Amino acid sequence: MDRVTRRRFLALGGAGAAALATASCTPGSPARVAKAPPKPARTGVTVKGPVKLVLWDQESGKVSQIWNDLIKGFEHKYPNVTIDRVERTFSDLKALLKLALAGPHAPDVVEANQGWPDMGEMVKAGLLLPLDNFASAYGWDRRVPHTINAANSWTADGQRFGTGSLFGFTNEAELVGVFYNKRMLRKLGLTVPATFSDFDNSLAVAKQAGEIPIQFGDLDAWPGIHEWAAVQERFAPKTYMTDFIFGLDYNRLTFTTPQNLRAATILQDWTRKGYFTPDLLAVGYGDSVSHFAKGQGLYMITGNWIVANLGADNPDFGFMAMPPTSPGGPLVSTGGPGFPLSIASSSPHPDVAAAFIDWMTNDHAAQMLVRSGEIALNKGFTPTGVKPGTLLSDLLATAARLRDTDAIVPYEDWSTPSFYNTLTQSFQELVGGKATPQQFVSKCEADYSAFQKSRATSSPRPTSTG
Repeated sequence: MDRVTRRRFLALGGAGAAALATASCTPGSPARVAKAPPKPARTGVTVKGPVKLVLWDQESGKVSQIWNDLIKGFEHKYPNVTIDRVERTFSDLKALLKLALAGPHAPDVVEANQGWPDMGEMVKAGLLLPLDNFASAYGWDRRVPHTINAANSWTADGQRFGTGSLFGFTNEAELVGVFYNKRMLRKLGLTVPATFSDFDNSLAVAKQAGEIPIQFGDLDAWPGIHEWAAVQERFAPKTYMTDFIFGLDYNRLTFTTPQNLRAATILQDWTRKGYFTPDLLAVGYGDSVSHFAKGQGLYMITGNWIVANLGADNPDFGFMAMPPTSPGGPLVSTGGPGFPLSIASSSPHPDVAAAFIDWMTNDHAAQMLVRSGEIALNKGFTPTGVKPGTLLSDLLATAARLRDTDAIVPYEDWSTPSFYNTLTQSFQELVGGKATPQQFVSKCEADYSAFQKSRATSSPRPTSTG
């Protein structure tokens, strides 16, 4: 695939990615607090003299090429502005960005990864500019669903995630859902399931027919997060999920709930019934995608980044959110914003930087990025040139429905600095038969409660949640 998404990085990074994902990040006193600029009276570039903005990003492949075209368009619109683009790998940004922002020659605009170890630390150190006034002027606070901006929001001291000020903005999203083989559905005499019970029944039919019900390889560990979330979200309320992930209730919430226990029980039961790929813990993600593309599997639960593998215009594959428990019930799906663009607090040209971010996230940019498999979450945006009945058409329709109902839940491994390791390892133990559902939820709870208790003792507990 062309773009190294957050999920793709975890697949490529191996042990290095796991080490980065679990880097220690305990809340503490901020080194300084960046102040928001005055509310802009006008949008766009108003300065007349020459301006150079230094941009650090990690885009690659087709997306990178489109970014170059968009940058040329911005420079054409504002001839006095030059964008000096510095392309970095994701691992380079993880290692170098905070140091660069704190240095004497900091970039002006950066792609800053969300979560406690990265954006949280940069906010706490006062390295990123609060964008609230720009968001109001350009309409970023209304352009995308609330949960997308929440993933880029922090209190100014870096103590609370998912609330406070906006420190980065993007209109692009990653979305996890259920890819399905249309030909196999017809062969098995099935239709697209409308409820979770229908989905469960279709697994039994596929297994009985000698097909792989769910193509799933978890050698790389991170794909298990998606299997887990797809079932968990059928039972756990969306408000619980978002509050748990952002930690807005500190340790008032618990992972040990009847809903989580039920989801864990279902997933272990599916494993015992043979509904997943045989020897799933020995199958790599790349192989799993390849096998599914070749017709091995009725379903595959993963993200929009495999559209390029299956073919955007392919009419033989479809995409849906995991069906709700009741007919016509609300849909919820795991996903998250792509890497947001943030402004360095030391930038001498924040107004120009904000105009550039707006240019890179408007409907024109979204239309240019659609064919690369990117999902734009701009409200009211309707992409053109998409063929009906294709995989891309299904994906965009599902994304629009989730966007319009604000039903995209962030990645659960954002919950604590170490939750990625805890969740993936515990899930492998669950589906490998080495842990009971109760042991699975208890292990995840131990990680979550320890981190939230440390936060509660190191910062004042809020009187109400955000």
